Amino acid sequence: MSLISLLPSLLLVFVPISIAADLLHWGDFAVFVTSAIAIIPLSVWLSTATEKVAVVTGPSIGGLVTAIFGNATELIIALVALKEGLIDLVKASITGTLLSDLLLLLGLAMLAGGLCYKEQQFKPILTRVNGSSMALALVAIALPTLVIDTSNVVDEVAIRNISLVTAGVLILVYGLTLVFSLKTHSFLYDVGLEDEVETESSAADSLPTSRSRLIIWLLVLLASTIAVAFESDLFVAVVDAETTRLGLTPLFTGVILLPLISDFAGFVLVIRLAMKNKMDLTVATATGDSLLVALFVVPVLVFVGQLIHQPIDLDFNLFEVIAIAIAIALTNFITSGGRSNWLDGTMLLATYTILGVAFYYHPA
Repeated sequence: MSLISLLPSLLLVFVPISIAADLLHWGDFAVFVTSAIAIIPLSVWLSTATEKVAVVTGPSIGGLVTAIFGNATELIIALVALKEGLIDLVKASITGTLLSDLLLLLGLAMLAGGLCYKEQQFKPILTRVNGSSMALALVAIALPTLVIDTSNVVDEVAIRNISLVTAGVLILVYGLTLVFSLKTHSFLYDVGLEDEVETESSAADSLPTSRSRLIIWLLVLLASTIAVAFESDLFVAVVDAETTRLGLTPLFTGVILLPLISDFAGFVLVIRLAMKNKMDLTVATATGDSLLVALFVVPVLVFVGQLIHQPIDLDFNLFEVIAIAIAIALTNFITSGGRSNWLDGTMLLATYTILGVAFYYHPA
């Protein structure tokens, strides 16, 4: 077994260490660092358990499980931060996750795959379907911002109502995309999955039954979800004070730092798939994650914010909207031909780096 595959298990030691740092009052910085590291292996186990349950339960139920838990770590951290009133941080984390999925995840995958293979191919229909939905999400996110920037008077009630209606439309569209991908046009989304299912089935032949495997991975899914929620609570309690002390703005923290912590499992997954030349599944994973955030996570945060009296609207920083538009346009352009190489990956990573530097120096 390689060190990379052992790493998630080894890093679990930071879970008790972070608890000790909090209970024994080692200081906010110790809690900040140890809880951040603890979230990384927990997110890997959460992602792994989601994949295993999806394989055992089949495409329909498995697709729903993936839809609900696919970005569970990001959603949990955002919900905890929203509960604490860190609305600017939550908004920035939404932007950051979208940029990370479209530029960093896909860029790393194309670079890693391109170094192993001269050129890789995938079906562009996957990116066209997700790309059109992402364009809708961009319009929805940009509208409240444009209303404010083009109006002389900012009506908070109007912005809240626009955000609520928009969130309702987005979650409805997400439900329709599930029907599209799991029922009416499921054949478009089967590419690349067969090998994963066959490998999983053959590796599990020595286990008692499919039911036993399902129970085991459901328990892992439940335990990792609870653990992520607990560690997120520790992390969010100190993140604002510690990042301010380090000279980081909430904008940079949410856009760059949080996605690097919460989506470590996604980085490992897409690189592994790309190096196996499974680019259909790689591209579907990266673009599908961004779609899940834009059409499901965002509306959930808007509705939950109203319920817990921490209202979050879709009035994003104009620079965030522009950055998301750049990421969507560049991703759609690079993936439109159904071919990729290491230079394509480099272009995506370069764009992410430039945007990251811009967010670091942005005064917001």
